[in-house]
Parts: sequence; structure tokens; C-alpha cells
Amino acid sequence: MEKAEWLKKAAQSILDTNDEGAKEIAHKSLEDGMDPLEMINEGFTEGIRKMGDLFDRGEVFLPGLLIASEAMTAAVEILEAALPEDQQQEKLGVIVIGTVEGDIHDIGKGIIVTMLRVHGYEVHDLGRDIPIGDFVTKARELNADVVGSSAMMTTTQIGQKKLEEALKEAGLRDKVKTMVGGAVATDHWAKRIGADFFGETPQDTIDKLAKFLN
Repeated sequence: MEKAEWLKKAAQSILDTNDEGAKEIAHKSLEDGMDPLEMINEGFTEGIRKMGDLFDRGEVFLPGLLIASEAMTAAVEILEAALPEDQQQEKLGVIVIGTVEGDIHDIGKGIIVTMLRVHGYEVHDLGRDIPIGDFVTKARELNADVVGSSAMMTTTQIGQKKLEEALKEAGLRDKVKTMVGGAVATDHWAKRIGADFFGETPQDTIDKLAKFLN
């Protein structure tokens, strides 16, 4: 099979949310001599990018996105195992993320975490209802590149502002990028509290992260 066809099949398996199909394509492409790195970067990653776009437009719903992410993860694990050590991809960045204290909503954050991981980021999800100090402690411990916080209610949104202040007090703010998300967050809110950016959707977050970390 030609390279272009393998890449197309890889992307389509993600769009079809076909877990077993994605794994089979990963295995068979290796048997056919395909470069595992090309399959990841030009095949499966293209599929999850398109899936993210469809989700952002409301053409795909949460269950479909999560299944596609699982298919992507399974296929990439097979391909990464076939990479020589000197070709194994480094993580794009270390991210600490959580839902701020007083807020127990984390479905949206969970989607972002999954998408970040399949795009090559090392993500440490603190969970929900997380004290501000825990974000700071974990960011320092991991030498994080990015600290992300989610808030779904106006009553807990102030936690994102407190996080900015806590990172400054800890001497970490100049060493990390900060992103905010959640139903009540906006670009205006991010600018107002001094965060680097607001991630509106999974794909928007991926795109902005690539821009800021580069």
C-alpha cells in the first residue's frame, strides 16, 4: 500500500472512532515498512485534529471525541514502541491542570486533558476542587511549562486570579505559561487577571499552546 493511503486510513480510523481498526492499521503499517513517526504525525494526529475541529463545531459530541482519543492513544502506543530510542519523541511540554477550589465540575477539563495527552504533552491532572497551593506546589515539583485552571462558576472563578497571584509570590510566574478555561472564562477575563491565554475549546487550546510554547 502506498504511503498516502496508509496515512489516510490512519486518519479515517480516528474519525470513525474505530479503536480496533486504528490498532490494526498501526500494526499492519509497520509490517508494510511504514515509518512509525510519519504514521503518528501525518496520519493519526491529522485524524484527531479533524475530530477536534468537528467537536468545536458541534458536529461530534463528547462520547465520540473521547472514543476517538482512546483509539488515537492505542495506535500511538503501538507505533511508539517500534521507534528507535533516538527517534522517540520528547514531550512537547509539562502541564499541571486542575479545577479550582470550591468547584467540582471537571468534564470539560477531562476532555482537554485527554486531547493534550494525545497531542504529546505530559499532563498532570490534579482533579477538581483543588486548593491554590496545590497548583503551585506541583508546578514547582515538576518544573512545569504550563499551569492550567478551570472554573465553571462565577463564585469560584476568583480562584484563577488567586492562582496568578500565588504563582507570582512563589517566584514561578515568569517560568510558566498560564491558561484558564471553563464556562465562565473568557479572553477578557484572562487578560484582566494576567493569564497568558483562555482556551475556549480543545482545539483552540492545542493551537494556542503550540504558539505560546514555541
